[in-house]
Amino acid sequence: MEAKTQTRSALIAFLLTVFLAGNNALAVRFSNVEIPPFFGAAIRFAIAGLILFLIVLFLRLPLPRGRNLLGAVLFGALGTGINYALMYWALESLQAGMSMVILALVPLLTFLFACLHKQEAFSWKSIAGSLLAVGGIVTIIAGQINAQLPILPLLAVVAAAACFAESTVIIKIFPQSHPITTNAIALSMGAVILFVLSLLWREQPVIPTQSVTWISLVYLIIFGSVVTFILTVYVIKNWSASAASYQFVLFPFVTITMGSWLANETINTALLLGGLLVLAGVYIGGIANTRQIKKIYQGILARHKLPCPDC
Repeated sequence: MEAKTQTRSALIAFLLTVFLAGNNALAVRFSNVEIPPFFGAAIRFAIAGLILFLIVLFLRLPLPRGRNLLGAVLFGALGTGINYALMYWALESLQAGMSMVILALVPLLTFLFACLHKQEAFSWKSIAGSLLAVGGIVTIIAGQINAQLPILPLLAVVAAAACFAESTVIIKIFPQSHPITTNAIALSMGAVILFVLSLLWREQPVIPTQSVTWISLVYLIIFGSVVTFILTVYVIKNWSASAASYQFVLFPFVTITMGSWLANETINTALLLGGLLVLAGVYIGGIANTRQIKKIYQGILARHKLPCPDC
């Protein structure tokens, strides 16, 4: 009973993460209008990390030490610092939906890195699910992107996907502390890296004047960072690294849907068809086990073998 409750809680955390983080790229696009990318990301994670440390003090949670601390620092450097530096920079010229499409590579990369780290065994089921989901996302975007895409921002998002995939695998290698303490250290580490990059790029710090910028920044700090990162680590603790990474194939569905609402963009047939492919890929690669897939296949095969009454 307890295991079933924990499984349900992890699934709910996964779905909440998909919804909240799926809006992050749109919020970043809005915040980048006034705030320089590296400085904006640094402020976001510095404040989010401070909030988490206040929660740590209030709950009197023990801070990680030794290998636990090293794992949290590496998770923050790759999954928050370098990853978001690349994403914030790329989103200055890339559409939010397209960036989420590229991030759909994360499940494939996570599975590959997990195999290299000998965390998971090779599975054609995971590969098939990932490819099906990526195919769905490509279908969604194919009817919406007509402009020529810049190469460097595209490569930056690919590198960001690789960073996040590796950080997800790394956090499974080290002993795991409480999700709040882990993320307090990870976000703070990411903020330090981003502040350094902001100084190297000689960005000029600014105070936003538009309300939409403030709303986007508050959303990114509270929901897009504090809540989302805690939920993400909770899911990683209860699922395999590759299964947890399947949130990335659902992000574009949320991003494009919310973008169409906020930007009055139309939802076409490609979005609906691609969404179905994405959901099928997530189910096959991350949720269903081999026995369930085999049972569904045998059921379809049996129906085809039934005699036709009208023949």
